[in-house]
Amino acid sequence: MFKAIRIDKADKGTTATLAQFDEADLMEGDVTVRVEWSTLNYKDGLALTGKAPVVRRFPMIPGIDLAGTVEQSSHPQWKAGDKVICNGWGMGETHLGAYAEKARVKGEWLVRLPDGMSAREAMAIGTAGYTAMLAVLALEQHGLTPAHGPIVVTGAAGGVGSVATAVLSKLGYHVVASTGRMSEAGYLRNLGASEVIDRNELAGPVKPLGRERWAGGIDSVGSTTLANLLSMTKYRGAIAACGLAGGMDLPSSVAPFILRGVCLLGIDSVMCPIELRKVAWKRLASDLDSAKLAEITHEIDLNEAMEAGSRILAGQVRGRIVVKIA
Repeated sequence: MFKAIRIDKADKGTTATLAQFDEADLMEGDVTVRVEWSTLNYKDGLALTGKAPVVRRFPMIPGIDLAGTVEQSSHPQWKAGDKVICNGWGMGETHLGAYAEKARVKGEWLVRLPDGMSAREAMAIGTAGYTAMLAVLALEQHGLTPAHGPIVVTGAAGGVGSVATAVLSKLGYHVVASTGRMSEAGYLRNLGASEVIDRNELAGPVKPLGRERWAGGIDSVGSTTLANLLSMTKYRGAIAACGLAGGMDLPSSVAPFILRGVCLLGIDSVMCPIELRKVAWKRLASDLDSAKLAEITHEIDLNEAMEAGSRILAGQVRGRIVVKIA
């Protein structure tokens, strides 16, 4: 038996409780991991509160990220004692997840913890930071460099936005940080933002084409915000879209695409191929300032995760939350 957060189906919605879980009830997999750290992402908040149907089986252990030590393995790539990271792959949705002292997963889902990075630091980065790096890689692959002009980051005070701002600034980009919490302007400038703008600038009616303001962007908001970003992107620029905190709709037009050659780059972290994951984690180890990471990170215990899940949905979480499991 081990400690875990368990989500069960209820008459109305779901319930989440801290309980004892039987190892015999873990799902199939060829690697058992002793989980040491996890983290709190927006999707975790949805699962913990039941605000959206992200959980697809019951009972479920939520938590889409883990870092820990291999306890048992029949997979040829992994042995007991290896330090590993696991992000996505349906953990916390269709596969029992990370908010537990043990997890059983497929060996091909795992990435080796980079040299010089602790398990706690890996979860301070978590899916949010790993997604931010996937977005940076996509912008680089598109050909954008600091010389092309500013990069806008929406939801900048959140997990994805905070890491994106820190990484882009270290790489030499002029970062325009958009936030609904202008009280966090100092925090964002400390992360490396050159400008901080109110998200209301991106919330108005969407014009087919607006004034060209940035060469590219990383968006975790979606909806009207993303549509406005596209309309204000410079010729042959690109926006990497990785979230829907503001909604799944996209009230845009084809104008940015056919008149300015703007590209919309979709970023999926859940089923991302393992080789790209390895590249992203290697880049995070070198391109994310560990001092800035520490500055944006807050630690909680497993029994505090359910309350924190409500706060992240309410937009009350700044930066990253790590969850201490063991």
